[in-house]
Amino acid sequence: MPLVRFDSVAQALPAAWRSTIVARVGPAQVKVLRMDEMPYEEETHEYNEGLLVVTGQLLLEVAGEEVVVEAGQMFLAEAGVPHSVRRGSRGTLVIIDV
Repeated sequence: MPLVRFDSVAQALPAAWRSTIVARVGPAQVKVLRMDEMPYEEETHEYNEGLLVVTGQLLLEVAGEEVVVEAGQMFLAEAGVPHSVRRGSRGTLVIIDV
């Protein structure tokens, strides 16, 4: 699938906060999901995770600090750093796991 329409893929998913892999680029996985205003619990990864907001807004808590990521912006959640999604996040999110 050479052309990916992130919004269309996100809207077709059966549930919010359930990502699907749309591509692999070298060692990276590119995933997309739909955010639905509900929070998502804290997690920590052994790898860096790019959080790219396509539409809407992502409200994060990262190591105890609030971070707002707007459409067209990306936040890099570095390996080993705890992060969670706060209530009110909405839109389409692309996740790049490296």
